[in-house]
Amino acid sequence: MSTLTRPAKGVRTSNRLSQATFSGINRAIAAIGLATRGHCGGRNLSRPALQIARPPLEVRIPTLRTLKSRPEFLAVRGGRRSSTPAFLIEMRERTAPGGDESGARFGFTITKKIGNAVTRNRIRRRLKAAFAAKAGEHARQTCDYVIVARIAALDRPFALLLEDVARAFAALHDSAKRSRTNNERSPSHRTPAPKGST
Repeated sequence: MSTLTRPAKGVRTSNRLSQATFSGINRAIAAIGLATRGHCGGRNLSRPALQIARPPLEVRIPTLRTLKSRPEFLAVRGGRRSSTPAFLIEMRERTAPGGDESGARFGFTITKKIGNAVTRNRIRRRLKAAFAAKAGEHARQTCDYVIVARIAALDRPFALLLEDVARAFAALHDSAKRSRTNNERSPSHRTPAPKGST
C-alpha cells in the first residue's frame, strides 16, 4: 500500500496541505489496507475463512415397493375402489403364500391422455411422494394397490394430495371391513330341516 509523499521543505503546494494533514491521510491509508487485506486474495490472510457447520442428515426418505409386471397390475383389477379428485385407487389382498411378509405394493398408471412425458413424470413423482408419506401409517402389508392418475394431480396442493391419500386408504379399508363383517353374518348354507317335518 503506497503512502502519500510529503512535499519537500520549503516547497509550496497548490493546495497548501500541512504536515499534520499528510500524517492523517497516511494513517487512513494504512487502516484501509489492514481492513481489506483479508479480502484481496493475498497470500497472508488476516483471518481464516468462515466455516459453516452443517447438521447431519437424519431424515429418512420413505420408499415404496412397486408392481413391476402387467400380470401384477391385472391381478388388482376388479378389487375395491376409491375415487378422489387427483386419482382413482384399487386394492386387492394377495393370496400367495408368504404374502404377509412382503409388504404393501403400489402400481401407478398415468395414461398419455393426461399429457406429454414431462407432465406424466411430474404427476408420477408427486403421487409417489404422497403415497410414500402415508403408506407406513395406512397401507395394509398384505395388499396391492393400483393408482390411476387424474390431471388434477399435476397442480393440486400437496397438503390436499396427502389428505386425498389418507381418505382413500380409509375408504378402502372400511369397505373391506364391512364386506368381511357381512360375510361372517350371512349363513354359508341353509339349516337342514328336522327329519319327519312336512
